[in-house]
Amino acid sequence: MTGGAGRSAITVAVLMGGRSAEREVSLVSGRECARALRQAGYRVVTVDCDRDLSEQLVELQPDVAFNALHGRWGEDGCVQGILEWLSIPYTHSGVLASALAMDKARTKEVYAAAGLPVVPSLLATRDAVGAGHVMAPPYVVKPNNEGSSVGVYIVHPGSNAPRLAETMPATVLVEAYAPGRELTTTVIGDRALCVTDIVTDGWYDYEAKYTTGGSSHVVPAAVPVEISEACLDFALRAHRALGCRGVSRTDFRWDEGRGLDGLILLETNTQPGMTPTSLAPEQAAHCGISFPELCAWMVEDASCNR
Repeated sequence: MTGGAGRSAITVAVLMGGRSAEREVSLVSGRECARALRQAGYRVVTVDCDRDLSEQLVELQPDVAFNALHGRWGEDGCVQGILEWLSIPYTHSGVLASALAMDKARTKEVYAAAGLPVVPSLLATRDAVGAGHVMAPPYVVKPNNEGSSVGVYIVHPGSNAPRLAETMPATVLVEAYAPGRELTTTVIGDRALCVTDIVTDGWYDYEAKYTTGGSSHVVPAAVPVEISEACLDFALRAHRALGCRGVSRTDFRWDEGRGLDGLILLETNTQPGMTPTSLAPEQAAHCGISFPELCAWMVEDASCNR
């Protein structure tokens, strides 16, 4: 990490809120990041993003945009495109990597092309999924372009085909259910940090992710060296294959009874949560990087035209 000299002359606009299903989480992330950046010595303004975002940014003229948005319009390439158009350096991945990682089906295609392990999956219409099993249970149905476990259905053997909510998109992703433990690895630049074992009573849904006490995190995960090294390797390879920059986090499921063959990639998050219960800051702290240092590194790494 570089020193704090000159930071007081740098204005950082923390982009937060937005219009996605993850708005409330983004507001918490934004507040935490703004506080940390002020501690690190930057001049900080917070922006609750709406349709007038471009006008707000033109008026503010920030030196850097810290993107604390989550979900659609914030981490899918849309806001990144605005920032590129305005030539404002911004944190996290660029337009292409952001859009690609948000599209779960295409992400899996990139994983497979890079030799990374994934479960079988397909895209299906909401009507087809409700009419009958499009894949032998157990399987998972989820929006193809949402995060934070929004709108996820788990279909168990013996269950009827799920009746999806009307709020689900017309086309959804259906993938074979991957049993086992939930593991995750954060990448910062060219460094994979460590492995966290996420422990919950059920599965790692929205409430477990963002409610205090909803889950516990074992850092570093008590897993065999072979599995830990594979997670670090796979996360870094996924980061590079998708074209990510800055910070990303790749999630895994591991069926420990199958050894290394039981480790599969679920998805890569190009803008991991930055809340008090979030995984990336926790892994950074384990590696000796404080939260203000992490946020400052992200500002220093910010760029555009990539």
